[in-house]
Amino acid sequence: MKIVASWSGGKDSCFALYKALKENYQVMSLLTFMCTETKTNFHGLNVKILDAQAQALGISLVKTLTKPETYEQQFKAVLHQFKVQGVEGLLTGDIYEVAGHEERWLERVCKEVGLQPIRPLWMGDTKQILQDFINAGFEATVVRTKNSVIGEAWLGRQLNQHFLQDILKLKNVDPCGEGGEYHTVVTDGPIFKNRLIITETKRQTSNGYGHLEIVNFTVTPKTKGA
Repeated sequence: MKIVASWSGGKDSCFALYKALKENYQVMSLLTFMCTETKTNFHGLNVKILDAQAQALGISLVKTLTKPETYEQQFKAVLHQFKVQGVEGLLTGDIYEVAGHEERWLERVCKEVGLQPIRPLWMGDTKQILQDFINAGFEATVVRTKNSVIGEAWLGRQLNQHFLQDILKLKNVDPCGEGGEYHTVVTDGPIFKNRLIITETKRQTSNGYGHLEIVNFTVTPKTKGA
């Protein structure tokens, strides 16, 4: 089946892509929604690192500038364009219902467009999902924190066994950050042809959220089998 993959640059969309590729879905493109011409929605990642991720994955990236008041209209419009090109399904890294959307929003939108929603992480155990993500060999860094829950001290932390052990110690915090506790950027993994290495960052705080701005990074080609 030909599909398009919703792409945030973070761990959940990346792990969903990994699982879809293992199931032999034909991923035609990655799809990212931008709040500005240079920043993504929610994660606030710079477009340069998104482009580097897409190049490392060897999959084209479509970036769509959206506004909250016209988000659904623009979302459906771009999906219609993919459908015309032969795409049959939309892949997402959703685990639970997306905050701010009506219940079963994705199913409704996909049905209206005529695409099949594909959600390999849906309703999974979030502790196990994070464990599996780490075990698969992915590398990811925390770039956004909800400071009232976990705080800016978590910015820049790598997702590894130590991270998993620490986050499980916190009360009322979902291991995968499904309550908006944190967001990540993926820099390497088994489906990456290149490894992204973050070399310079800057911390910012806004509206109760901490943000790790990636100022500079390098891209290193991986040897075969690496």
